[in-house]
Amino acid sequence: MVSKSQIKLITSLEQKKHRTKMGLFVVEGKKGIEEVLESNFELHSLFTTQDIFNTYPDRTHIISEVELKKISRLKTAQIGLAIFKIPFRNEIKLEGLVIALDGVRDPGNLGTIIRLCDWFGVETLLCSLDTVDCYNSKVVQATMGSITRVKIHYMDLPLFLKENNSHFKAGTFLEGENVYSSEIPKNSIIVLGNEANGISAKIESLVEKKINIPQFSMAENTESLNVATATAILLSEYRRKENY
Repeated sequence: MVSKSQIKLITSLEQKKHRTKMGLFVVEGKKGIEEVLESNFELHSLFTTQDIFNTYPDRTHIISEVELKKISRLKTAQIGLAIFKIPFRNEIKLEGLVIALDGVRDPGNLGTIIRLCDWFGVETLLCSLDTVDCYNSKVVQATMGSITRVKIHYMDLPLFLKENNSHFKAGTFLEGENVYSSEIPKNSIIVLGNEANGISAKIESLVEKKINIPQFSMAENTESLNVATATAILLSEYRRKENY
């Protein structure tokens, strides 16, 4: 059975201020829960309709499907919902390629970018303070477990880029150099901007090279690439040049 206090806690974690205050976030679905359980993230509590996770019996609550629907934020509840502790990170490890996000607001975009970083072996993701919270339930769902393998840091991004001297800084701009013919050093930070407004003026002034994914269509009214799609292309091209 799910108590009123547990329902209140789960509901409150939909808001960033409560996630930050409590140091907790929610994961839903069998695959997502299993991925996080296998990581070094610490489980707070687990609610499931099927006793299939075989771990932490003292923190596991077997509940009915009706109860799961009450606490789930998914259109179709999926077997379980778990609460995990947000890991504390203060040391930023910059090695090799690093992706930085300047004001990315869409949870689906951020979740996909985290998965892409995981797939292409990017260990560190830097986020401006106005980028959507990575522990937003929609972001977590979209990462499919990759959130446990990518180190994500929120910061005053312009200040960090200004003070960092270890990495080359590149950014995506419409007037940038063709990424297919551009050389990007091994130790680089590639910045991608807000879905509507791109990279901010503060960060533009700190970028050492502007890069662009060229449009091959002749249609003038074609929309610019989605930021997650652009990230996929950039990471693929970077790894291709690195390995071939």
